[in-house]
Amino acid sequence: MERRQLLRTLPYSLGALTIPPSSWWEHMARTGSRDTSRHRAGQADVEAVREMTGLFSQLDQRRGGGHGRTAVAQYLLTDVHDFLRGTFASDQVRRDMFSAASELAYLAGWTAFDNGEHPTAQHYYTVAVKLAAEADDPAMAAHVLRAMAHQAVDLGKPGHAVRVSEASMSGARYALASPRERSLLGVVHARALAAAGRAPEANAALLQAERDLSAASPGDDEPARVFFFGEASLAHETASALRDIGDLNGAAREFERSVATRKASAFTRTHAVTLGHLGLVKAQQHSVEEACAIWARSLDAMQSVRSARTRDVALQIRGALSAYRGRKVPVINAVDRRAADYLAATA
Repeated sequence: MERRQLLRTLPYSLGALTIPPSSWWEHMARTGSRDTSRHRAGQADVEAVREMTGLFSQLDQRRGGGHGRTAVAQYLLTDVHDFLRGTFASDQVRRDMFSAASELAYLAGWTAFDNGEHPTAQHYYTVAVKLAAEADDPAMAAHVLRAMAHQAVDLGKPGHAVRVSEASMSGARYALASPRERSLLGVVHARALAAAGRAPEANAALLQAERDLSAASPGDDEPARVFFFGEASLAHETASALRDIGDLNGAAREFERSVATRKASAFTRTHAVTLGHLGLVKAQQHSVEEACAIWARSLDAMQSVRSARTRDVALQIRGALSAYRGRKVPVINAVDRRAADYLAATA
């Protein structure tokens, strides 16, 4: 309880986005196991941690970070913490366990980020980077740095987002990632470049992300953590980048592609957000009634979701419709009321 209270008081720090030098990564990779508990972990324990992480991750995709976030953190701080402080059947098992713990810490950060708890998210991301470094798992470290860059974009820190996303794609972190994960790293880098106003570089990064995803195949030896990333996710992030550089037609096209290719039942949170952003683009293009029809679908999807990002969509819907209040347009009033109801229900 004291630890959770402490996390709530942590500030979001740009200083925490400083990327350690090469010597730090090398030192962490040489760090030995810590024999301070009675636990002895084997490969089966590693698989158990990965399985639990997968279950939590699937819940997050369907229901949002507001559901289960404390359970993720508690599992990390109890069971997995004891494994990390124990002994291991081999050095490979030790590295695998630290990698699995890194992924769980990343998920604790991601769910906090999705729930709008940004300082807590940054804390867990920092822990995840350290664990990935000790596991000597550059691709896992890249995955976490990508999430930190995504958070910086959302918080309006584009310069820092560019720097962290560049680090996620540096050297072995990009080279050792699977094609699917390379695409994920690249499209977030493109988003950071777009947010920073570097449109030509953003467009080039988007093309490379497309090429990387095209190189992925069902038989690839890729980590389970990228299960959510495919054509729909790439299209969503591409649309966001195009929107940020002012290409509304391109953004609408890519958001529509994302909606059409996503399995909404498994990725409900992102489906609701994508529909919301598509409607906002349509509203910017002065197609308000079309936007309302899309927003109605977004609000349908988000009813079972607890996420700061879906709340932000609802707030943006209300903001976009504020100029039309009092005009007695039934479709507009209905969507505006539904957005207000969702915000009240999830306050």
